[in-house]
Amino acid sequence: MSPSTDDPAARHEAGAYDERQNRNLQMQLMPEALARAQYRDRVEAAEQERRAMRLIAARRMQRRAERAHMRARRALAMAVMQ
Repeated sequence: MSPSTDDPAARHEAGAYDERQNRNLQMQLMPEALARAQYRDRVEAAEQERRAMRLIAARRMQRRAERAHMRARRALAMAVMQ
């Protein structure tokens, strides 16, 4: 005898079964979700590291340009004074 769809107890039992199935599926998908979250964290950390390295390189180039500028000014001043 199959449970009737009009029977509230049968509907409750079917709902409980669906809930258990959903919970089982969620439990199975948890490692995948955790792996995705960890991957996102690693990608974000790598991006921050790249930004920091670009900033360091930009500051280094700026200091180099400032030193070249000062050498050029000194050379020009020496040329004018002679």
